[in-house]
Amino acid sequence: MKLIRFGDKGNEKPGLIDAAGTIRDVSSIVGDYGPETLSPELLDKLASADLGSLPAAPEGVRIGSPVSRIGHFIAIGLNYADHAAETGAAIPSEPIVFSKAPNSLCGPNDDVLMPRGSQKLDWEVELAIVIGKRADYVEEKDALDYVLGYALCNDVSEREYQAERGGQWMKGKSAPTFGPLGPWIATRDEIADPQNLDMFLDVNGERCQTGSTKTMIFGVAHIVSYLSQFMVLEPGDVITTGTPPGVGLGMKPPRFLKAGDTMHLGVAGLGEQKQTVVAR
Repeated sequence: MKLIRFGDKGNEKPGLIDAAGTIRDVSSIVGDYGPETLSPELLDKLASADLGSLPAAPEGVRIGSPVSRIGHFIAIGLNYADHAAETGAAIPSEPIVFSKAPNSLCGPNDDVLMPRGSQKLDWEVELAIVIGKRADYVEEKDALDYVLGYALCNDVSEREYQAERGGQWMKGKSAPTFGPLGPWIATRDEIADPQNLDMFLDVNGERCQTGSTKTMIFGVAHIVSYLSQFMVLEPGDVITTGTPPGVGLGMKPPRFLKAGDTMHLGVAGLGEQKQTVVAR
């Protein structure tokens, strides 16, 4: 199944995409997709629904983040060897873990707001994991059982804030709209192998990133198991898993986003996003 939310910001409704590609309103079944409702039991209920009897979403409606809100918004840094190389960083021996502010979450096609004074705004196409049930000290062989599904994420980053202002990476990763997610969550059964998904990102129509999740250093199962040793993962938590090469920071000379620039990105099976950069 493909879980999607649609409607004006703050008033989104939950939906499912039917076999014809139509968004069906499932708010009569579940109030919203969030930490209180996402579960294997909900997926079973949605799978048995008669989608043809449910109303279709309005044509051209805005698509929101596929989760209403999240507890953890966790990110894995330098998780592609070729991306680590382009930034001049060593290949990590363990996952590099940092957080994005939960309220950086936004819809897949919402404008990306450039912070005041920003000079080094950058892009990162990524595979995101959405947790489906409470994960505490999970073994790697069981880790995928705790995954509800997968989504496309743009880990928008302000590199000066991230690397030149001291402290933790979180400062460069957490501004409003720095977490476009979606358009949908593809449930785990939709993605045969999360470690074999092609991905791309274009800036102003120019291809900048081309990659595949098969070159990730730490795969999905390892990441979920690893994180569960340090924290409890809850339903609705989002883990974005790193980016392939081609970010602006790694270009020679470096290239960063400015107001009016557009990003177009996608991951196989997880749809596409389009954003315009807007100055605050």
